[in-house]
Amino acid sequence: MPLSAEALTTADHAADLLWAAWTAGDVIDELPEDLRPYDHVAGWAIQQRIGERAGAGYGWKIAATSAPSQAVIGIGTPLPGRLFDRFRFEPGDTLPFGGLHMRVVEAEFAFRMASDVPAGASREDVLAAVAALHLAIEVPDSRLRDYPRAGSSQLLADVACAGQFVLGPEIPDWRGIELSTAGTALWINGEKAAAGTGAEVMGDPRTALVWLAEELAHLGTGLRAGEIVTTGSTTPVPAISAGDAVRADFGPHGSVEITFSS
Repeated sequence: MPLSAEALTTADHAADLLWAAWTAGDVIDELPEDLRPYDHVAGWAIQQRIGERAGAGYGWKIAATSAPSQAVIGIGTPLPGRLFDRFRFEPGDTLPFGGLHMRVVEAEFAFRMASDVPAGASREDVLAAVAALHLAIEVPDSRLRDYPRAGSSQLLADVACAGQFVLGPEIPDWRGIELSTAGTALWINGEKAAAGTGAEVMGDPRTALVWLAEELAHLGTGLRAGEIVTTGSTTPVPAISAGDAVRADFGPHGSVEITFSS
């Protein structure tokens, strides 16, 4: 449903506050009551306007696709969030730590799309549109100090806790792999911090991808060729500290390593 001019102005003011916090490495308690979204339509409008300020994006994250992730941010539904070029890093990079507030890290499976996904696409159509599956690390973050109590509409406005992202190597012949049983682990400074499987992600990362395609169609934004979709944490979410070395281990499929600045 189209928003009124007044609602669009409200979305712009809310986006200004969240984006100012993001660029300053700061947090706000929550959006002021007169700017706060009370449904997903309003939250989505704010996220879109943050995108206008952040610049180019290259794909999507899905927040809260596992029970542990839902527990961290206090909601019971997945949420889509835009991935922005300016917060993208490469395996082996040192990621800035100082502006992080959630201070957690996630091992994820990420899809790269070969073609656009039309509205109404079947599960088979969505999966056929995939070019490749990659290993990935996400470092989610929030501009809301009390994000566990912010609610899904405010978190959607806050780009679904999007933060830093690292796309790792491609998994060959991924279509023949049972992702629900694929084991993953996070190692921090040489010690295992968390372990899980692809089943943590809505039962299977493929299911999360299909959910996103349907949700973006519902929101009026399709899934496009070339976009990356990172599907959510495969393990309980461990905390990180300044200077930590992190390795996301995907067993026989490889690993992704990063460090955080001191």
